[in-house]
Amino acid sequence: MLLMRDLNIDYMPRAFVLVNAELGFETKLADEMKGISGVRNAYTIYGVYDILVKVEAPTMDKLKEFISTKIRRLRGVKSTLTMLIMED
Repeated sequence: MLLMRDLNIDYMPRAFVLVNAELGFETKLADEMKGISGVRNAYTIYGVYDILVKVEAPTMDKLKEFISTKIRRLRGVKSTLTMLIMED
């Protein structure tokens, strides 16, 4: 399978992160996430998850590190589910 990184073009890994927040932290967390470099958008949503975040980083390793250190460790985050974006 040919991957974007195999082509000689600039590719920045991106992902959607679904966030479960502690009750009452939804809006505060989404606003806080919008101010983090690497977060493209953060939306409060209704359903099983509370926040949808679009993130990007220079490499896949940096993306994993970013999600672990910048998103999952925020006060009020209960859990996350990450979905890598294959095409934009």
